[in-house]
Amino acid sequence: MRTVVFDLDGTLADTSADLIASANECFRALGHGDRLDANDAATAFRGGRAMLRLGFERVGIDWTEADVDTQFPLLLEYYGQAIAVHTKLYPGAAEAVEALRASGYATAICTNKPEGLAETLLGKLGIRQMFGSMIGADTLSTRKPDAAPYVEAVRRAGGTVSRSMLLGDTETDRLTGHAAGIPVALVTFGPEGDAVRALEPEALLHGFADLPEVVRRLVG
Repeated sequence: MRTVVFDLDGTLADTSADLIASANECFRALGHGDRLDANDAATAFRGGRAMLRLGFERVGIDWTEADVDTQFPLLLEYYGQAIAVHTKLYPGAAEAVEALRASGYATAICTNKPEGLAETLLGKLGIRQMFGSMIGADTLSTRKPDAAPYVEAVRRAGGTVSRSMLLGDTETDRLTGHAAGIPVALVTFGPEGDAVRALEPEALLHGFADLPEVVRRLVG
């Protein structure tokens, strides 16, 4: 079966505000106040540790990776308590996924968000049932850009890797495509904007209205 695999953060949904808020909770608890803002969305999509490193740099004190490791579980806890306060699906995302399913494509999610948090978020957004599988950062022993999570997402959705593609927003997704030997489309409506063109994906997606055409071109 032809399969379209989606990244989650920055691809299906803009989760940046809630991610940034969770990092700021860490810095407030340490007495440093908010250290990140809406302009840091690109960092937020690179993960919790990236946000913590940026925040510690702005505090202007000596810090080490041990400080990041200490705060990371707290960040996840804060995030889990307020995971969908500001998060919204990108315009047309749900409709595009449903249209693919109606056309006979299998759909899956492969994300570097921890599986439990991803399942919670998808449930709150009301779209979990639209995907035949969901692979998170800790579902397997490896995560993107390793090919294994992608391959497993396709397998669990009932698809075939050789007739599949990945829709993402970052270099991690591009590298996953190389590792799995499949085409990748990158969105230009995330914080990286048109800069993702430099990653030379097989296609760019400027809006979800164009997804059916992109999928037909890359998967058939």
